Amino acid sequence: GTNVSTVSINTTNDMPIVYPPSFSALHLVPFNINPHYIDTDPNSTHKGETREERILQYHEIPDRPPVLALREGSILRVQGNQAKLLGKFNARLFMPGKNPEEFPPDQDFSF
Repeated sequence: GTNVSTVSINTTNDMPIVYPPSFSALHLVPFNINPHYIDTDPNSTHKGETREERILQYHEIPDRPPVLALREGSILRVQGNQAKLLGKFNARLFMPGKNPEEFPPDQDFSF
C-alpha cells in the first residue's frame, strides 16, 4: 500500500516472495515511508533486528532517501506537494548520517 507511493519499496516490512523486477516505486513523495513502525522494546526477548536497526542499515547505502516511520494510528495526508502528519502519535524521521528525529502530529512534511 503506502510503500508503493514512495521512492522505493526498500523499506517495506514485508519480504517479497519472489524477486521483483524493480524496487522502484511511484515517487509520489520524495522519501520512503516505513508504516506500522514499532519502537524498540528493551524488555523484549526478540533476537532479530529492530525496525530502527533495519532503517539505519538501509542508510549505510549511499544516496538513499529519508525514511519517515509512521506508528500505528498515524497517517501522512498528502495533497499535491502538501503533506501533514495526522493521528495521535509522533512520527520518526530517519535522515542518512543523522540521528532519528521525532515529530509531533500536525507536523508539516510538505515538499
